[in-house]
Amino acid sequence: MPADTPVDPAVIADSLRPGLMRVARRLRQEAQKAGISALDALVLGQVRRSPGVGVCELADAEQMSRPGMSGHVKRLVAAGWISREDHADDGRRSGLAVTETGELQLEAIRRHRNDWLGGRIARLAPDDRQKLADAAGALERLLGLET
Repeated sequence: MPADTPVDPAVIADSLRPGLMRVARRLRQEAQKAGISALDALVLGQVRRSPGVGVCELADAEQMSRPGMSGHVKRLVAAGWISREDHADDGRRSGLAVTETGELQLEAIRRHRNDWLGGRIARLAPDDRQKLADAAGALERLLGLET
């Protein structure tokens, strides 16, 4: 199909879905090898990217209930992976930050995932690696459409 031919979004979705699901499953398995759940990894990563984020914002970002996220955050605080800090502008709120122990967990996840994913990407032809690099931005924009 020529590059300038519009592609039906349903056709793109059908072609992407199986591969994305397999990659997501494998990345979850790699996180488990590092001793952390996929949700732990997502929450830690989100808190690292947005220090001071609140539980409500995390729940909304991960599309889960606020009580569910609150329980998960409490568990991560008890494990010493994240900490609660008083909100600078609103004394009724607290923000979250990744602790040094949480940073170590994130590094372990990164190593495990990169060993698997990076190894496979390295075996691709340079033009395929560039296509994946370009697609990463498109996938982030796709996820941003949820809000």
